Amino acid sequence: MPAAPERVVATYLIETPLDPAKVADVLAGEQSSGTFVRVAGETDDLRARSRATVERLVELEPAAAPSLRSAWLERRGARGPWRRARIEVAFPVANLGRNLPTLAATLVGNLFDLGEATGVRLEHVALPPAFRARFERPRRGVAGTRALTGVASGPIAGTIVKPNVGLSAEQTADLVDALCRAGIDFVKDDEVNGDSEHAPVADRIRAVMARVRRWQDETGKHVMVAFNVSGEHDEMLRHAELVQREGGSCVMASLNWVGFSTMQALRRHTDLAIHGHRNGFGMFERHPALGMGFQPYQALWRLAGVDHMHVHGLGGKFAQQDEDVAQGARDCLAPLADPTDVHDRAMPAFSSGQWAGTLPATLSVVPEGDLLFMCGGGILAHPGGPAAGVASVRQAWEAAVAGIPLTDYARDHHELAQSIAAFADGNGA
Repeated sequence: MPAAPERVVATYLIETPLDPAKVADVLAGEQSSGTFVRVAGETDDLRARSRATVERLVELEPAAAPSLRSAWLERRGARGPWRRARIEVAFPVANLGRNLPTLAATLVGNLFDLGEATGVRLEHVALPPAFRARFERPRRGVAGTRALTGVASGPIAGTIVKPNVGLSAEQTADLVDALCRAGIDFVKDDEVNGDSEHAPVADRIRAVMARVRRWQDETGKHVMVAFNVSGEHDEMLRHAELVQREGGSCVMASLNWVGFSTMQALRRHTDLAIHGHRNGFGMFERHPALGMGFQPYQALWRLAGVDHMHVHGLGGKFAQQDEDVAQGARDCLAPLADPTDVHDRAMPAFSSGQWAGTLPATLSVVPEGDLLFMCGGGILAHPGGPAAGVASVRQAWEAAVAGIPLTDYARDHHELAQSIAAFADGNGA
């Protein structure tokens, strides 16, 4: 008997006033071989080979009201109860080939528009190892990022170029130079700091890397700078080449806006670490009955080969619950298919409202410290200056390793004490 074909298994939450089993079957058909009616050519053999199948359905408590409107249901006078179910759908890998946009279109395509549903959300995706092997892998990941920055253990201390926009290329270089001298490990551009008229990205790369190289010559320390190269496909590749020629080690891209194909091309084009910025992710995730959770989101982008993934921060300034942030970090550090593949991991990047005081909770999520810990105001607005801000983060790490409460450790560590006084009310950035 031939082996069963390999399948990608996706878990969805669905909501409908109809029979959830029938709606699940509609979803499976719509996202594989079918449409709303059976068509000529859709033979039993073709369906057996190519149709997605509903593997599991668990009905949940109904919703009190429909989460989303559906003109299709309204035309039919549909009424509640608004039944909810969690379903698992298996998609034949033969439908997908080695095509990341097709995988995305299959998992999160027209199903969000299904008239039968008042809610559809992709919660999880599981990939067979052979299918995962068709796609890109991180070139640097956790171990490579540590090697490039020279941080053998503990969190990698980082910050963001602030002000977000407005600095000239030379002013940006001055700031990065000061951060190097403050002892920073990692600096990234803001997502809106791309190729502005006052600081074109090519000028910024040259100016900043001149200072990074000088600091490396003086001390042996390489500071990783994630240059925002988001832009048109070809110019992204050119700017990555420029970063490499200038001795840089990382580029950043706004994932949602440059697209899967460009990210795959960038990965194949360069050995630089790729810092994946998820800005815009909230439109996929914030509604509990629509879009997708972070696990499938990060899985798709990791198939494009990113090395770092933003997860926001604990106690931060954005809308995600702390448990969602924590689970996102765990997802990034989990191999996508083979649990023994320690190289198939992305480094989670914690940011948004972070400062020394949020590090202990962060380390409770990632005890080994395999993370980028990025503080904007928590470093750049520290009362003692950026060097004191970096020192406060290092002191918070020391306290965590020693098992000493921050307030106790701060009695003998001035920079940490200053940080607590300045940011304990939530004013980090």
